[in-house]
Amino acid sequence: MRSVFAFLAGGLFGTGLLISGMTNTTKVQGWLDVFGNWDPTLAFVMGGAILPMLVAWQMTRNRTPLVGGKFPAPPRVELDRRLIVGSVLFGVGWGLAGLCPGPAMASLSYGGVGGIVFLIAMIAGMLAAPKLGAQLDRMADAA
Repeated sequence: MRSVFAFLAGGLFGTGLLISGMTNTTKVQGWLDVFGNWDPTLAFVMGGAILPMLVAWQMTRNRTPLVGGKFPAPPRVELDRRLIVGSVLFGVGWGLAGLCPGPAMASLSYGGVGGIVFLIAMIAGMLAAPKLGAQLDRMADAA
């Protein structure tokens, strides 16, 4: 049953990304180009995602999911070196490629070679991140 809900949620998420234009790299790069030919339409997409999620987080308090164990705890509100470096790398990659992980997965069926190259680079980054993060922590502790 859990797999069915996961499949439905993933399909709904991917369909939303496709309909909203988040899988269109040109549209995403246009939204990120605030000093050039700016396309503000994706701001409505993000607002349309953030507001319902805010309500959903409020509704999960003191409840349990229908399937699965527990809802995840709210993230810590802490700015640290890893968060800042990760955010910068994410933003640079998003701006250069016009894709982030969710839309990249949704666009695999039609993204061509560029989508596959992005996916391979994304997986390589995910595999390298723990080792690089630990090395950055050691370097910061030594300084």
